[in-house]
Amino acid sequence: MSYKILLKEEVEDDLKKLTKAQKILVFKQFKKLENSPQLGVKLGNKAGYDLSGLRKLYVDKKKIRIVYGIYEEKIVVEIVAVGKRDNMRVYADASRRFNNG
Repeated sequence: MSYKILLKEEVEDDLKKLTKAQKILVFKQFKKLENSPQLGVKLGNKAGYDLSGLRKLYVDKKKIRIVYGIYEEKIVVEIVAVGKRDNMRVYADASRRFNNG
């Protein structure tokens, strides 16, 4: 069964901050998530942000993180945030976007 990959609107801005090579690696991971959404590591409380229900997947030797949620009933993987872990920014973005719907 193949899952549909959906991107939160703000993820387009996240992707613009990456190099071309990093974007290619990110899209390869998106492709993997279509068939194996359980690949990522479950997130809970990360640096004070409640990310329960989300997972992270590493890209580019752990320099980039993809934060996403799986919606089994819709057969959807929603990408919530993509970015570097610098100052936990990617987790702050993910928390704000996920918890605000």
